[in-house]
Amino acid sequence: MTRTPHPTDIVLHRASHTLEVAFDNGERFELPCEYLRTHSPSAEVQGHHPSQRVLVAGKRHVNIDAIEPVGNYGVLLRFDDGHATGIFAWGTLYALGRGYAKNWQAYLDALAASGLRREP
Repeated sequence: MTRTPHPTDIVLHRASHTLEVAFDNGERFELPCEYLRTHSPSAEVQGHHPSQRVLVAGKRHVNIDAIEPVGNYGVLLRFDDGHATGIFAWGTLYALGRGYAKNWQAYLDALAASGLRREP
């Protein structure tokens, strides 16, 4: 069984709207706040079944107001648009980092196909 990497450092870069996460396996990711907001693990975004996933648009300028630890397994990100549900477990943050390029392109493609925009 492979152990999920754990963060060694989490830094919010407010000016660039990115969250930098370094893991104990040496990997480091700079994740845009917009990406984290639109891929939130919350039921509001993910639904309770893959068919219920919500395509969140208009979040280009969203930022994170607060990062709150949740036990030893994750963080709650409080976004400045009021979204504050969904715990980003270490495995979720790691998967979002590893899959960023693929996930982001799929998101952009879905927006285009739906006629939605990143702009608020």
